[in-house]
Amino acid sequence: MDSQTSQSSQASEAPSAPHTFQVDLRGLVDLLSHHLYSSPKVYLRELLQNAVDAITARRAGQPDAPARVRLYAEDGALRVEDSGIGLTESDVHTLLATIGRSSKRTDGLREARSDFLGQFGIGLLACFLVAERIRVVSRSARTPDARPVEWTASDDGSYTVRTLPAEARPEPGTTVHLVARPGAAEWLSEERVLALARDFGSLLPYDVRVGEEEVTDLPAPWDRPYPSPAARRVALARHCHEQFGFTPLDSIDLDVPLAGIRGVAYVLPAAVSPAQRARHRVHLKGMLLTERAEQLLPDWAFFVRCVLDTDSLRPTASREALYEDETLAAVREALGERIRSWLTGLAAGDPQRLTAFLAVHHLGVKSLARHDREMLRTMLPWLPFETTDGQLSLEEFARRHPVVHFTRTVEEFRQVAPIASAQGVGVVNGGYTYDSELVEALPSVCPGASVAELDADTVTAHLDAVDPGEELALADFLAAARAALDPLGCDVVLRSFHPLSVPALHLDDRAARHEQARAEAEEQADELWAGILGSLRGGAPRARLVLNHLNPLIRRIGSLPDRELIGTATESLYGQALLMAQRPLRPADSALLNRAFLGLLEWATHREDEH
Repeated sequence: MDSQTSQSSQASEAPSAPHTFQVDLRGLVDLLSHHLYSSPKVYLRELLQNAVDAITARRAGQPDAPARVRLYAEDGALRVEDSGIGLTESDVHTLLATIGRSSKRTDGLREARSDFLGQFGIGLLACFLVAERIRVVSRSARTPDARPVEWTASDDGSYTVRTLPAEARPEPGTTVHLVARPGAAEWLSEERVLALARDFGSLLPYDVRVGEEEVTDLPAPWDRPYPSPAARRVALARHCHEQFGFTPLDSIDLDVPLAGIRGVAYVLPAAVSPAQRARHRVHLKGMLLTERAEQLLPDWAFFVRCVLDTDSLRPTASREALYEDETLAAVREALGERIRSWLTGLAAGDPQRLTAFLAVHHLGVKSLARHDREMLRTMLPWLPFETTDGQLSLEEFARRHPVVHFTRTVEEFRQVAPIASAQGVGVVNGGYTYDSELVEALPSVCPGASVAELDADTVTAHLDAVDPGEELALADFLAAARAALDPLGCDVVLRSFHPLSVPALHLDDRAARHEQARAEAEEQADELWAGILGSLRGGAPRARLVLNHLNPLIRRIGSLPDRELIGTATESLYGQALLMAQRPLRPADSALLNRAFLGLLEWATHREDEH
């Protein structure tokens, strides 16, 4: 390799000079507006946050320093004054003009950082969501002879800094001036500023006012003294209505000292779907962090809405949600335990309130009891279940029946409930959410209880057999009936049972339904898949139509001489039994019903013609 080539190679491998990122401030503001913050209203929270943090920092070294924040709004402009620690000219260049740098990270403020609301150093940029210009005038409390400094920035990314005469800001602290951008003046109106300030800052520990209107309202409603428990309930109900728009069924104190949490959970007055995401209001050191916290409580506690203040949970970068970490998981468990203790307390000392609660929210308690055997044991006397004996608790039902039979679907229960009840067989409807799991868990908390899933064989075994001679006399009728339903995968059985008004009962179980689904898929599949599905055919039980020999209609059909008419009548009975059980109809079932109806019409009109 010649020297020229060597020099060229070395030059290409030499590191290039470092460059500095260029920030398009307008693009960054757009990013914040559309992707980080949910609404322009957060600008006021950021202003309050910066003011409160500045006061906290000053009081770390001067405990007697004034603690006040004042907001003045007029003519599309806003002025925010605080008595905080203030900034020097060096701080202004280092902190305000450097995106991502937080005053909480400077050496002078580091010792108080755990008391700060803000953590990310981008809050002031949120003001550009509503303002086209920001002017900051600040005087440092750390340097007594420091002169005030002014920092003025525009949303095009330019800014100026200048030192002002001492009289421009006689006392330490900071004043922020905003001028509304076109179309955003409403965000800076006095009415809107007051509403936002009260929403975000009602629990802040310092004196915050908009003009002369107080913003802070301490102590928090759940910490205030009241003349009586009844007065407290009324006050909390009023607070719930203000925050969530409903009057609660009850309220639960949330006090977790180790996590620095104080607050209250309000019980919804009406049932809600477990799939509906619960949204809670969370304050961080007094500042409203979010009104849409979804991961604060266990999933089973969907029947409450919470308001609380914390100093331990971490916010996300937008400070509008909670960061999912071990601390939040521990808090979630602790709050869940508090709600669980409330339920246990009601069961032990206030059954009337518990009954009223369960009448609305039994689903949430059942969800909890699935995984908490102690809660299931506590709630057994209270949780309602649909049974053949009416609405009962599992505990009461198990005392009445040596074997607790249950169905896994509502349709199965509707099929057998009237018949099982008449035969003295106790059945629980396990088709509702969580119910079958709880019935199966019954022996684990109630020793000696026997639980069994109800199937077609069990029901049939409890029905009275027909005299062999009578059944033999009806052999031709049964053969014609079985031939009519065989293509549908259904057998025909003759039994005697009550009530007499039920002519026929359709029985199947999961295995029978699986076999029906497999057979239907086999019919519609190509040759390859049909062969595969055919190989899966097993000895699964088939559905059965149980004809009631005690019913007069069945006796008349059994005496018909016309085999074709017997088939049509049997198809009609099959369809009617499906409809009575409220089972979904397959295409084949619908076609059968239509064919049977027309066949009976034709037979009836033919007889009229003969007469």
